This record gives sequence, structure tokens and C-alpha cells, in this order.
Amino acid sequence: MSMLFQSIQSVLVIILIIALGYVLQQRRWFGEEFPKNISRLITDIALPASIFSSVLKYLSRSELLSLGSSLIYPMGGVAIAYIVAIVLAKVLKVRPGRRGTFINTIANANTIFIGLPLNIALFGENSMPYFLVYYVTNTVSTWVVGIFFIKADDPTKTSNSKTQHLNIKQILPAPLIGFFVAILFLIVGIPIPSFIDQTFTYVGNIVTPLALLYIGIMLFNSKLSSIRFDRDTIVALLGRFILSPLAIIGLLLLGGHLGHGLSLGLKETLIVQSATPALAILPVLAASSHGDTQYATNVVTTSTLLFVFIIPIIMFIMPYIIH
Repeated sequence: MSMLFQSIQSVLVIILIIALGYVLQQRRWFGEEFPKNISRLITDIALPASIFSSVLKYLSRSELLSLGSSLIYPMGGVAIAYIVAIVLAKVLKVRPGRRGTFINTIANANTIFIGLPLNIALFGENSMPYFLVYYVTNTVSTWVVGIFFIKADDPTKTSNSKTQHLNIKQILPAPLIGFFVAILFLIVGIPIPSFIDQTFTYVGNIVTPLALLYIGIMLFNSKLSSIRFDRDTIVALLGRFILSPLAIIGLLLLGGHLGHGLSLGLKETLIVQSATPALAILPVLAASSHGDTQYATNVVTTSTLLFVFIIPIIMFIMPYIIH
């Protein structure tokens, strides 16, 4: 019961900051460009700095090898989610323009704007290395596999259409580059001057509050009155909040049965991250391929709202499934 109470309090902190962003946007405190600028500040500056400093602070070379072998769990969970999502899209005859969004909603999570602040609120900053295990998997999955389904789902695409190529910033976003650079520094043992380390730490600390304010702003801009719970949305949400966590839980239980010991913190992080909302960038990706942006916005908005109720439930049942 204490775990449930703690998780509810942590989620309430998140809700209050999101609500602050919503109210401030409602009162027109922010200009039209502010959401775009805050998103860019987080993804291109603050998050890479946060990841870089966290890797060097919380990881050692031996722990790095241990966590590297743990990638099989989120990778396996995401693979299962893709397979089931593709089958469901075919069985339900999800129409072109929605299929890519439908598949990505089930398979990929919003690890940056919700997953990271949620993990820190629930488990503290020392859970950052565990978060990175899921983050790396989710990022590669999104920009290597997920984007393929978005592009292939373009309803205007013909056999004569030109293939759109991904640029290097999509395949290797700044946070992932920050992670790889930090790993290089860790392996080689390059010392970091204290003033550089403090600078990166201070800049990285703005990620969580800014990310939560951003969610509140985007929720207001999405117009909550436009939310719809049609069949494709409901099934995608069930996949995001039930199938994805179950896939991870099943793999973790199988790994434990086979004698692959994992830390409790890693297990908790993988399960929580697998239950975070749909990618915030889905409407942008859908628009880039002439997809159903209204549907993409709807699944992002509904999943972001529902996660408030999902996370306490997961935190309550987690002690009964993992040890």
C-alpha cells in the first residue's frame, strides 16, 4: 500500500506541473513559437547534457557491460509489440493513413517528455542508467523501424513516388549522440573538468520541468473537446497500456526462470517505460506522410491523459509480479 501511495504522490507532482503548463497556455503566457522552441531546447541541448552527465555519474564500466546484456528485454518486448500491432492492423483493416500511427502507438513510447520525468519522480536520478536501456531501444525502434511504417503508409504514395530519405538527425538524434559520446568517455576513461560536469548537470536538470510544461501546453493546443474513442483508438490504447507492459513482464519472468538475474530497479524501469504514452511526435510524422493527423493527435492526447491512471495501477501490481 505504501508503494501505491508513493506512486500516486509522484504522479500528482507530474500532474500539477502539467496542469501549470496547461493553465499558462490557456492564459496566453506563451507565444506560438514557444512550444517548438522548448521542444528543441529539451531534445537538442538539455536532454543530451542530462544523459551525458548521468552516464558518467551513475555508470561504471562493469555496470555498462551488465546493462548492455539487458537490452534483450526491451528489444524483445518491442519486437513482440510490432508483430501483434501488424497483425491487428491487418485483421481490423485499419485504413491507410492510420496504419503507421496505429503500429507506432502500440510499439513505441514517449520516453523523453513523459518517460524520463516519470522515472525520476518514481525511482530517483540513480535510475537513469536503467532508463537509458529502454531509451536507446525505443529511439532506435522509432527511427529505424517505426518511421518505415509511417512512410510506407502514405495514402498518396504511388509506384512513381520518390523515396524520402531520412537525414542523420533522425537516425541519430542529439540525445542518442549524447549517450554514445558519454559511453566513449566512460570506456576510455577521459576525465571531465568539474566546471564542465556542473554545467551539464545544471542544464540537464531543466529537462523534467520543461518536459512536463510542454505536455500541458500541447494538451491545451490539442483541444480536449476533440477527443474521440473510436475502435482504432481504443485498440491502439489497449496495445500501448496492456500489450506492451505484458510483453516486457513476460520476458522478465522468463529471464528470471532461466537464471538471468536483473536488479529490481531495472525491472521496475522497463515495465514503467513500456507503459508510457504514445510518441508526442506522431502527429508530425503522420503529417509528413500525408497521414491522418487527427487520429495521430487523438491517440497522443488520450494516451497522455490515461497514463495518469495507468501508472498507479502498474506501481500497485508490480510488487506482486517481480521480486
